[in-house]
Amino acid sequence: MRKIYVAAHVYMILGVVSGLYYRELTKLNDFTGDSQLGVVHTHILALGMLFFLIVLALEKLFTLTAGKLFDAFFWVYNAGLALTVGMMLVRGTMTVTGHQTGPALDGISGLGHIVITLGLIFFFVNLGKCLPAKEKSEKAEVS
Repeated sequence: MRKIYVAAHVYMILGVVSGLYYRELTKLNDFTGDSQLGVVHTHILALGMLFFLIVLALEKLFTLTAGKLFDAFFWVYNAGLALTVGMMLVRGTMTVTGHQTGPALDGISGLGHIVITLGLIFFFVNLGKCLPAKEKSEKAEVS
């Protein structure tokens, strides 16, 4: 449970710092256009902090950490999010500083999204296995 809380807390800090980085870098470079940096802040807060706060609540209800796939979900999801956000930071920084981005960044970003998706698959399979089984009385009422 503590590991989930720490993940949410770290993502909160990273989200706030990335917003500060975006603001200061664009001011220093007199940049007024659009870049990936503008959405890094919200991606980290939504896919990191808010998601793990929801996982924390689900852990309290269903003891997700007891499931066999929890560790796979946790590390794969975090790796995918780190890769995705890292590439967004690189691409956004290059855009703001006036450098061209290449197709390799697109491929690595795509890989990050694939890894996040794999982590989400692990999460939902684990969640499904941790949900309590239907009781006999519920089955009788439905029939």
